[in-house]
Amino acid sequence: MGRLFGTDGVRGVANEGLTAELALGLSVAAAHVLGDAGAFEGHRPVAVVGRDPRASGEFLEAAVIAGLASAGVDVLRVGVLPTPAVAYLTGALGADFGVMLSASHNAMPDNGIKFLARGGHKLDDAIEDAIEEHYSRYGVGDENWKRPTGAAVGRVRQYTEGFDKYVAHLVAVLPNRLDGIRVVIDGAHGAAARVAPEAFARAGAEVVYTLGAEPDGLNINDGVGSTHLDKLRSAMKEHRADLGIALDGDADRCLAADADGNEVDGDQIIAILAVAMKEAGTLRRNTAVATVMSNLGFKLAMQREGIDLVETAVGDRYVLEAMKQHGFALGGEQSGHVILLDHATTGDGTLTGLMLGARLAATKQSLADLAAVMTRLPQVLINVKGVDRSRVGTSAELTAAVAEAEAELGTTGRVLLRPSGTEPLVRVMVEAADEAQAKAVAERLADVVKTHLG
Repeated sequence: MGRLFGTDGVRGVANEGLTAELALGLSVAAAHVLGDAGAFEGHRPVAVVGRDPRASGEFLEAAVIAGLASAGVDVLRVGVLPTPAVAYLTGALGADFGVMLSASHNAMPDNGIKFLARGGHKLDDAIEDAIEEHYSRYGVGDENWKRPTGAAVGRVRQYTEGFDKYVAHLVAVLPNRLDGIRVVIDGAHGAAARVAPEAFARAGAEVVYTLGAEPDGLNINDGVGSTHLDKLRSAMKEHRADLGIALDGDADRCLAADADGNEVDGDQIIAILAVAMKEAGTLRRNTAVATVMSNLGFKLAMQREGIDLVETAVGDRYVLEAMKQHGFALGGEQSGHVILLDHATTGDGTLTGLMLGARLAATKQSLADLAAVMTRLPQVLINVKGVDRSRVGTSAELTAAVAEAEAELGTTGRVLLRPSGTEPLVRVMVEAADEAQAKAVAERLADVVKTHLG
């Protein structure tokens, strides 16, 4: 069996790769690893369980809860709530761990299981490996544990207060109210379809239009949300709003649109918030964290604003690791995962949108003006398939071609070659002062990759 856990939990096509049996078995294993296995007699572990609105989440949730309760874990079932809400409630309620059922921005047939450690934090690889080890033993019937019986089995309780508790938290951490700000919200027919409009309204904003706000279990991310911005961009111009936000299925990411319908991506959002936090004295160690795929324009903007930048490998988990290790308060990805570590343990799309709205209200500036803190340089990405990705760092011909490209681009561009972690391909990314140059250099490097790594 290959490793079950990917970069963000266990994912697959629901009822195909991700079955009820797998969900139940993993939950029993997680109960033993995260619920302090071996101390069940003197301690009753508690888990918070939530999900996004996918139809498959209904049976997977039932399987997860059954597995946890059968292992002696008391369950607080919070229902449909965003991933960051489950993370927050896990910490706020003092639970031993949390479980979120979602495949984020993926299409409806997919689903996923994400476990959160005590405090609402993502698991490190060692803990995931331990859960897999327990699952493999349980799955083949070698049960090295005594099943609880009688009063020792876990109990299940609906925790209906979760929605209000989470929304109240979002509003409470804002630096100022959003009065006078007109907002359009795209909830992706996902987990924040109710949460986001309610939070913005309580914070004082006028929610002039919502889309992706009618989840039926089948329409999550279907033509709406952070991966489909066209409807949000049109709605912004139609309703003459100040701020548009688009969430994904589990609302751990946020992209935005300005009054003219122009996209404001994760890099621009982080830049806006970094400047705001520096002014407020809350940007710890005067540093923002981003991945190597962030636009060069973001890096140049941080230099101009006197803000230090730490770059990590691609993936919000690596951003979060750097933030926790060094005590930074702000980080994220171009895709819209923005982590505000003083207020959340994961990326939180609704919180990100609220913070943007608070900045608009405080400065009386438009989102377009705020986003102008950075200029996005044209970025071209080419995936070169069918090549030996292991030779990226050892090919003399490729090294020479990259050096030549970097000399041509100078300080106004850059080159990044990344071997895929899962496929036989190499990603060639080039940024330049104009798109024609970026495309020409990227295509030239892609040809070198094909020729010498093929």
